[in-house]
Amino acid sequence: MFPPTRIRSCLPVINPMFRRLKPHKPFRQISTIHNQTKSVNTTSTKFQKTKWMNFRAIFTKWVPLGSVIYVGWCYIRASVNYEVSKVEIKFYEMFPFRITSRLWGRLAACELPVSIRSLVYGTYVKLFNVNLNDAAVKDLTYYKSLSEFFTRPLRPGARYIAPALCVSPCDGVVLNCGPADTDKIEQVKGVTYSLEEFLGENKWSTNENNYYNSLLKNKKNILHQCIIYLAPGDYHRFHSPCDWTSNFRRHFSGKLLSVNPWMARLIPGLFTVNERAVYVGEWKHGFFSMTAVGATNVGSIEIYSDPELRTNTKGKRNRIEEFKNTVSYKKGELFGQFNMGSTIILLFEAPADFKFELNAGERVLVGQALTMTSKEQAR
Repeated sequence: MFPPTRIRSCLPVINPMFRRLKPHKPFRQISTIHNQTKSVNTTSTKFQKTKWMNFRAIFTKWVPLGSVIYVGWCYIRASVNYEVSKVEIKFYEMFPFRITSRLWGRLAACELPVSIRSLVYGTYVKLFNVNLNDAAVKDLTYYKSLSEFFTRPLRPGARYIAPALCVSPCDGVVLNCGPADTDKIEQVKGVTYSLEEFLGENKWSTNENNYYNSLLKNKKNILHQCIIYLAPGDYHRFHSPCDWTSNFRRHFSGKLLSVNPWMARLIPGLFTVNERAVYVGEWKHGFFSMTAVGATNVGSIEIYSDPELRTNTKGKRNRIEEFKNTVSYKKGELFGQFNMGSTIILLFEAPADFKFELNAGERVLVGQALTMTSKEQAR
């Protein structure tokens, strides 16, 4: 009986249909393995050359990697007082923070299985040093979603409302506080923003040629400001800082850049480009405004007395919505909440000798006195 190799080698002679086929070569195990190894090496080399150069890799690898490197570089430069160029700021503003913030908001609102809630929230507590002792509910399995955990209420008696004229509206770190006697106001030391760009056109009082003077009820007074940054681990609800009345709201659908303190040192006018809800009214000394500023990954800003407010929605970034409504607030009353950390800015009219009882960089809690107590001021 002929071996199979002999039959295969005779096929081109026996059948004319196989004339173009080459004669069969004897099977060699070593050479086949060598060829397979060589082909695998060639394929892997080609894969290594192309896996970082295709269209998909640009969005899944290069963009996240570049973002991390750029933010890290900005942090290093902030520590050495580096001045950022306008080109770099424009490049940073090009990142789709509004889209990613909406996606994060939807993800944070998803209900988590009870079995993994303790693990997820416990990890968050350790990463951002969350103080659960102040929470109304300490059981982590109680919170259905990350968003619900972010906006957790305080237990009764967790905060003391001081008898001062003006108190802190939220937990956080003071970025800047003090008199604001010009149209250019410091957001942090050495970095300013425009008062008119921040508040917008004055439609709530008699207009004058000078925007600054048009805000004042008493021309002997000056404006004062207090900027408080809420970190991701802070209590995310904010309260009314004093007894006042709001009669006008303006919503700027701006960008959602990070408002981290070191980022505020790099970008001048950061608060004038970010999305914000400005509430304007009056208090004891005249003009008073309270502004909630949005930031990266802040899914929304919610104001309890203003259910019509909708933030971080699709559309043009330069939209401005106005709403007139008179609402009176008492000191310490719940005002609204952030879905993640952000910033509260107080701008108000007061006498020139009005003084804050704190400095930039200090940490404050809801209800803590920002000024001297009423008895001390009477003296």
